[in-house]
Amino acid sequence: MKDADLRSWAVVRGAQTRKEILRTSVDVASAEGLEGLTIGRLAKELGLSKSGLFAHFGSKEELQIATIDAARRDFVASVIDPTLDVEPGLARLLAMMEAWIESVEHGRYRGGCFFYAASAEVDDRPGPVRDFLVKLTGSWVSQLKKELRLAVRLGELAASTDIDLLAFQLHGSVQEANWFRRLHGDEKAFDLSRAAMHQVLRLNATEGGLAVLGDR
Repeated sequence: MKDADLRSWAVVRGAQTRKEILRTSVDVASAEGLEGLTIGRLAKELGLSKSGLFAHFGSKEELQIATIDAARRDFVASVIDPTLDVEPGLARLLAMMEAWIESVEHGRYRGGCFFYAASAEVDDRPGPVRDFLVKLTGSWVSQLKKELRLAVRLGELAASTDIDLLAFQLHGSVQEANWFRRLHGDEKAFDLSRAAMHQVLRLNATEGGLAVLGDR
């Protein structure tokens, strides 16, 4: 194998290894927290050497930020991207919310919603990790508000709709369902989340919006 081919293979292999590390680190952090992410912990989980992991992440903070970013990419792939072809406004909002609920209810992370767990852990810890998490979670709330405002402009929600309050209620219904499922083992938690979502939307919907919401 030529030197150029060896270098190319090494780059590809390195990228694959980093991806595998981050897939595991997101799973671990969802259940044990970002502070539970140590080089030793991941090395044992993955069957790799500590030196091999150090080659990918120079510090624990770098590992934590990379883990959050990996969770972001998973979120975009499972919640945002599948809904981009849905009609903008209330229909897309419903699709996004349902995709989010599904990703938390049936997701592959052992600790449920990664961002719920990470937010509770670092909300009172200033620093780059918290700042990055604030930016990402804020972007998601802004996305919900964007679709709500568009639904108002399209005449699907009443002009008097309190966008901030409605986004808060929608976001909170999913986070509360995650809490009830994880802590209390309530199997109906996400059904309640869906019911709460439709209830608050119906309270603000016009006739056109009710048609989009359907009979649920």
